[in-house]
Amino acid sequence: MANHVSALKRARQDEKKRLQNRIQKAAMRTSIKKVLAAVEAGDKKAAAAALLQATSLLDRAGRKHQIHPRQAARRVSRLNAHVKAIS
Repeated sequence: MANHVSALKRARQDEKKRLQNRIQKAAMRTSIKKVLAAVEAGDKKAAAAALLQATSLLDRAGRKHQIHPRQAARRVSRLNAHVKAIS
């Protein structure tokens, strides 16, 4: 455990940030599942709407380095290919 005041503060900040990252990554994974479920069901309209949401969350996660930026781009590209395939 940290002993200095600055180290204690950093530990508090890290804990808050860890929880925020966990929430945002969970939302990102949920949005990806919604896209894939809509694609599986063949619902093009719902898939397109879910893709828009997932793209936003993935790009944000990439910008904030919650996941690697290239991984975010790759996931968006693959989801987009899935949605295009049902048209």
